[in-house]
Amino acid sequence: MADRALTEEAMLAGLRDIRLPSEAAGGLLGELLTALALGLLLAALLGCAARWVTSARTSDRRRAAALADLPEEDQRLALLHRLKTAAPARYAEIAARLYQPGGLPDLDTLRAEVDRHA
Repeated sequence: MADRALTEEAMLAGLRDIRLPSEAAGGLLGELLTALALGLLLAALLGCAARWVTSARTSDRRRAAALADLPEEDQRLALLHRLKTAAPARYAEIAARLYQPGGLPDLDTLRAEVDRHA
């Protein structure tokens, strides 16, 4: 530490002498490379987001196509499982009627419920 305290005028005079460089380090080439790197990073992030969105749609289509190959009872069971994860409240309403006579919903109704909630 200094032996004596600086006066306000001495401190302000010392601050006025600070000069920042008028150009950034690397000059124009550095700025262009930085802009290019940021653009590439943004493009990669947008590409990943687009791939994630389209893969979710594709997996839903694959699941629906795989369900079509199953027997009707297995399709109904798979649709009930999907409804249970997507809309537990609606599944509880359907599950309360499952064991009553005529309480099992038909396949088209279940598909419509899953499509509405999933």
